[in-house]
Amino acid sequence: MANTKPIGVAYSDQDIYGADQLLSNSKLGYTAAALGTVTQATDKTTGVTLNKSAGRITMNAAALANGVAVSFTLTNSFISANDVLVLCVSAGSVADPLAYTVYTSSLGAGSAVITLRNLSATPRSEAVVVNFALLHCEG
Repeated sequence: MANTKPIGVAYSDQDIYGADQLLSNSKLGYTAAALGTVTQATDKTTGVTLNKSAGRITMNAAALANGVAVSFTLTNSFISANDVLVLCVSAGSVADPLAYTVYTSSLGAGSAVITLRNLSATPRSEAVVVNFALLHCEG
């Protein structure tokens, strides 16, 4: 990308809007101000609200039977219908992170349905922490 904004003897191209490529040899992500946390109340189906682009959802420690999936709604004003919600189980929040899978079941403007499935052969009662990040896509 050619330098396009003269500022004296140098150029500044700080915005990446419309860029064909975005490359980094270090970190790529959100600042601390864009991160948030929320804790689920009552049970694993209880919805949560967190109006941030990325964060951590601490799920309720209610029992989840083996082989069972449970869903809850994340209400978030940053979500648009064209976005992608990236999710993972936070390492260290559960005894065996391979016992779970987490995914976005559906997404629309202002909310997403998140599903957690217990893949293990036994019931589990853990406060699973789900990390999320929004990839914002204009449409």
